[in-house]
Amino acid sequence: MIEKALKGSSFYWGWLVFLLAIIAAGALAFIYQLNVGLGITGMGRDVSWGIYIAQFTYFVGVAAGAVMLVIPKYLHHYTRYAKIVVFGEFIAIAAVIMCLLFIIVDIGQPQRMLNMILHPTPRSILFYDMIVLCGYLAINIICGYNTLLADKKGVPCPRWVKPVIYLSIPWAVSIHTVTAFLYAGLPGRHLWLSAIMAPRFLSSAFAAGPSLLIMLLLFIGRFSKWKPDPEAMQNIARTICYAMIVNLFFMAMEFFTAFYSNIPAHKYPLQYLFFGLHGHDQLVPFMRFAIAVGLVGVFFLLVPAIRRNPVGLALATLFVFLSTWIDKGIGLILGGFVPTPYETIVDYCPTFPEITIATAIWAVGAFILTILFKVAISVREQQIS
Repeated sequence: MIEKALKGSSFYWGWLVFLLAIIAAGALAFIYQLNVGLGITGMGRDVSWGIYIAQFTYFVGVAAGAVMLVIPKYLHHYTRYAKIVVFGEFIAIAAVIMCLLFIIVDIGQPQRMLNMILHPTPRSILFYDMIVLCGYLAINIICGYNTLLADKKGVPCPRWVKPVIYLSIPWAVSIHTVTAFLYAGLPGRHLWLSAIMAPRFLSSAFAAGPSLLIMLLLFIGRFSKWKPDPEAMQNIARTICYAMIVNLFFMAMEFFTAFYSNIPAHKYPLQYLFFGLHGHDQLVPFMRFAIAVGLVGVFFLLVPAIRRNPVGLALATLFVFLSTWIDKGIGLILGGFVPTPYETIVDYCPTFPEITIATAIWAVGAFILTILFKVAISVREQQIS
């Protein structure tokens, strides 16, 4: 089926060339980082995780969001998701590859990854994170390819694939749960030292992943012959709404715990992020914007008249995606390093090479997703022709 990706319009090929140019720029920046070291980034002794790990954390959630289509389709036999579940699986493939790339560039020396395999440490949460991520990537490749191939041939999905699909449900939950444990297991970081860190990760994942899917489906419906089922997208939108409400509720619980207990170590990270702390307030506009657009997105999704309008639905899902990205892709990681063990505040700002590398990994994900979606759309168009 991959041959279908070799045919397309001038816009399609122009988009791929544009992405390849960004990837090439990122590759040059990465070579520079390999030669000079991580000193070219904004990270240091006090802020040892930056934009790389922040994006890794966020896209683990985007990958896990695919399960919100798999559960209704295969456990509850909701047939309206039959034609779009493969798009969720393809998003998961691209997102997991991006996650692995962010880990590679954050390590500094990629060959150090071999230590995870040659010298495994079962007591390390990172060891299990590697297992669940690689396993989830393999599961989605198997399920996505065989599901689409069966659709192309007009036959039922092979019976041996069903157990793999069912396995993807707990596995999707595990990838974000284990990632949350990476943070919740660090006793010196009070923002992350929370029993609801894993539920917070999952609620934001179940909002962010389907939001990206709806935006892409709206684009596909606008510019291709195949039109996604509007009612299916409405049901996904309701799922996003509930997940986002739970995500905001969990965030409010963190505020209550920190400020009602009046324990400084728990208060300082949230003060730094949302109100500023001792003159350090560079993230305050971003975090307040995240809350504002998150609430607006929920409101748009709650009102049927807005949700059923394509423009309103696009804006709602965009707002939810932006809100969760700022919260987890920026604030969660950086806020965790406030204050430092020396009771100081160190601001982090990504450098140009760091941003270039991160943007290139985004471009890699977009490139993979474009290819996979082109194949899937071609199969869908062939079915209606």
